[in-house]
Amino acid sequence: MLHGKTFLKEKESAWEDAGDGITRKITGHNTQMMMVKVKFEKGATGYVHDHYHTQSSYVASGKFKITIGGESEILEAGDTFFVHPNLKHGAECLEAGILIDVFSPVREDFL
Repeated sequence: MLHGKTFLKEKESAWEDAGDGITRKITGHNTQMMMVKVKFEKGATGYVHDHYHTQSSYVASGKFKITIGGESEILEAGDTFFVHPNLKHGAECLEAGILIDVFSPVREDFL
């Protein structure tokens, strides 16, 4: 449940500014898992970072250069990527788009 809700309607929820051309919206979470929509403007960069969470991501729209563990790939709508815990990774937005990120456990730093 998200804030007491089982369902989240797009038009009834707000985007949160994550800075530098990136906004995000938490779409659901409990202590074990979290899903987040992340919207990128063209040219926005998700800086290279790592965290102890497992992450699986789906490219909903746009085009991204994704770097994981020093290896880069260009991904487009319909593509996915997986990040093991504590592995350095980042994203460069080549065409405006949205990533759907799933984390386990929940990213408490996003709440």
